Amino acid sequence: MQIVYSQDHARQHGRGELTDGRLMPVVETPARAEMVLKRAQEVGLGDIVPPSDFGVDALARIHRPDYLAFLETAWAAWEAERGGETDCLPLIWPVRNLRPICPHHIDGKVSYYALDAGTPITPGTWTAARASANVAMTAAELVADGAPAAFALGRPPGHHATADQLGGYCFLNNAALAAQRLLDRGAARIAVLDVDYHHGNGTQAIFDDRADVLFCSLHADPRQEFPYFLGHADETGTGAGDGYTVNAPLPWGTTAQAWMAALERLCGRIAEYAPDALVVSLGVDTYKGDPISRFALDTRDFPPIGARLARLALPTAFVMEGGYAVEEIGHNAVGVLRGFEGG
Repeated sequence: MQIVYSQDHARQHGRGELTDGRLMPVVETPARAEMVLKRAQEVGLGDIVPPSDFGVDALARIHRPDYLAFLETAWAAWEAERGGETDCLPLIWPVRNLRPICPHHIDGKVSYYALDAGTPITPGTWTAARASANVAMTAAELVADGAPAAFALGRPPGHHATADQLGGYCFLNNAALAAQRLLDRGAARIAVLDVDYHHGNGTQAIFDDRADVLFCSLHADPRQEFPYFLGHADETGTGAGDGYTVNAPLPWGTTAQAWMAALERLCGRIAEYAPDALVVSLGVDTYKGDPISRFALDTRDFPPIGARLARLALPTAFVMEGGYAVEEIGHNAVGVLRGFEGG
């Protein structure tokens, strides 16, 4: 399995996120990707290849041009206003009873384009986010060119990013960009399976009204867990996309047995849809030792996930998402991939 990787991911290294009422160290760090790469090399998972640069036009297949322009210029505007000694974080949101009109001032702009106060914009954010998107689209290209599977080892992650908002450590929706790339290369139907602990609200929103992408997700119940305001079981898509969103929210403490049972249901729906290819949002923060998650999967539980996905017999692009137990992330993520290859 080829591994697409860019060292530019390290350009995103935030200094702080607002968590539990305090400014805390960011848990989404460069060490995450480095540990996964180290483990992949240890087990000889596959060749490491650099990403191609698909340009901003490819990003605009999923993201709004004004949002992309904001991401490209946000740090310069913040630095000019604040001096650059702190990361750029939002101050206020256009919530109920306020008007969602984008302000001119950077404080207002970042608030308009952000979902939360835990996703810092830094001097290297735009470079890292573009590299991560290119990594995902390159993996999609490899699959479109005939590879049975490819692994996009990128960060920052992407599944919380919508067409025009950042959040949950995500700026560009890598999985959505990979799915769109496969469609642009000739696929008629793509399934996106999100196995991250947190719901992929951005991916769901992007494909909500489309029938050419089936979005399936198993995740922590939004009544208990971030992102809180999307991911319920009764969300099935809108318009032409009605029936092409499938959510399986699970409670805190979910065991591997219960989690695998939910995966089995979603795999059945994917098989019924009969897509031309599969994109997997590969989050391994379902691990019992993850610092910001509350499921109970152990390291031994990850290879069977890959083995089950292999039984779908679909060309598959794996796109790295969450997983914040840094010492274990390599074993867990690579465990899924080795299980897939063994399956």
